Amino acid sequence: MLNFLSKLWPRKDEASRNGGYRHGNTHLIELRQVVKSYRTAAGDFTALRGIDLTVDQGEFIAIVGKSGSGKSTLLNMITGIDHPTTGEIFVGDAALHRLNEEQIAAWRGEGIGIVFQFFQLLPTLTALENLMLPMDFCGLYSPRERRRRSLELLELVGVAEHANKLPAALSGGQQQRVAIARAMANDPPIIVADEPTGNLDSATSENVFDLFKTLVERGKTIVIVTHDEDKARRVERTITLVDGQIAG
Repeated sequence: MLNFLSKLWPRKDEASRNGGYRHGNTHLIELRQVVKSYRTAAGDFTALRGIDLTVDQGEFIAIVGKSGSGKSTLLNMITGIDHPTTGEIFVGDAALHRLNEEQIAAWRGEGIGIVFQFFQLLPTLTALENLMLPMDFCGLYSPRERRRRSLELLELVGVAEHANKLPAALSGGQQQRVAIARAMANDPPIIVADEPTGNLDSATSENVFDLFKTLVERGKTIVIVTHDEDKARRVERTITLVDGQIAG
């Protein structure tokens, strides 16, 4: 597995970056005084309150907190799914708070991989086709290379034998593995995951978590939201949110 991974991603020391990024940030992910408020029928609701956060290349961090503490909102800030009300968000060379929706969509296609709790695989496409689609959407690789790369990624996550099956024919654990492989399809430097093991049995959950750790060892940066205290203790750093603020 390690020989295969080395073809896709360099080791941490080979992937290290000299100096800062285009907009002056010195961390791969950098949030500065980020506030996110929503207007509801019951009045304004502030989900994030002045978040300052930095994440460096190759880190594996967990975001924890009670329901409603702002965990998913924070992930949405990092992925550009949502915009901050005020504050600045830098991810690599991108200043997300300055980009419009079209620009963010183009950036997200190559800059970040997202793993959802409920897999979000397209039901009418095979596992292989689900992986090839992001490459096609972003115009990356030749058709032959897309197929080869997708098969290698499915092998990496241990479901290559299911490449031509539809998601409905796969178990929950197998679907999550396909979803993780899809998140890596365009070789993004960052993978974010919202409760990626929440719907898996303990053995499969452990395997998925070990896969994340292997990817971090190869230089990927991974940010997960989890309610699993045992898993949270095993990452490099834990960020605890309380009422939209980082505790401590």
